[in-house]
Amino acid sequence: MDLALLRTFVTVHRAGSFTRAAALLGLSQPAVTSQIRTLERQLGRPLFLRQARGVTPTTIGDELAHKAAPHLDALVEIAESGLDDESSLRTLHLAGPPEFTAERALPALTELTGDDGQGFALRASFGNAEETLEGLSAGHHDLAISTARPRGALLTATPLCDEEHVLVADPRWAEEIGSLKLHRKDAPALENVPVVEVHESLPFVSRYWASVFDSRPAASGTVIVPDLRAVLACAVAGAGLAVLPRYLCATALERGDIVALYEPAVPPLRTYFLVVRTGTLAMPHIARAHEWLLRAAAEWC
Repeated sequence: MDLALLRTFVTVHRAGSFTRAAALLGLSQPAVTSQIRTLERQLGRPLFLRQARGVTPTTIGDELAHKAAPHLDALVEIAESGLDDESSLRTLHLAGPPEFTAERALPALTELTGDDGQGFALRASFGNAEETLEGLSAGHHDLAISTARPRGALLTATPLCDEEHVLVADPRWAEEIGSLKLHRKDAPALENVPVVEVHESLPFVSRYWASVFDSRPAASGTVIVPDLRAVLACAVAGAGLAVLPRYLCATALERGDIVALYEPAVPPLRTYFLVVRTGTLAMPHIARAHEWLLRAAAEWC
């Protein structure tokens, strides 16, 4: 069986779309369609069901993907690492959200870099959950940190840790809204307070409001910056309230640069998952990084 056809098949299976697979492979969509039809003719069975948006694998398609994908990944790893340079370090390609990856994962993994016989070179990229999982599925990353649990069997997810969210503002805003007297029913009292967020949709504030106040925030974003570390800096500077991960703002809270406006009995949590392509934990450098991060996460929670 032609390995090129299998590679195209696995990419379509992971991408869920001929169009997306074509972009990932650098091929035209007709070429991808032709290769899949050729493979289906060779096997005598349909591999995908065509739908209005993308494709869904048949039972045979799923079975073939589960058998073929780990071996194709291993071949790619061999090709990329090279066979003629035994002294070269393997490279681990990590992807995840910028703040958590920079503040938590990378400092932990740098302990494993170096030429000690078991170390590896490290390359990191940042992105949201959708981008990260898509890149992992396409083989661009070895290991991904995601706030979304992937569907399907080609990606394997392990819970890494929970992230507690805190509603904060600088002391001047806290004094103005009377944070010490804030109760669940007082959410409307925050309507006139400026909001600092990472997106116009207010993802962190909206999630906090729904969980704690059982409502939607009435305010709109006053300062929108695409990084939670910048959100923290703006909150410290007095730009308004923000919802931040506790690990990210713990030092600022201890210094009194910001204060928690409300401490609910059950704080909102968000779970991070450590994700790999199924079968790739057989590769020593991926397995070591995976285990190391799980151990490190026990101290983060």
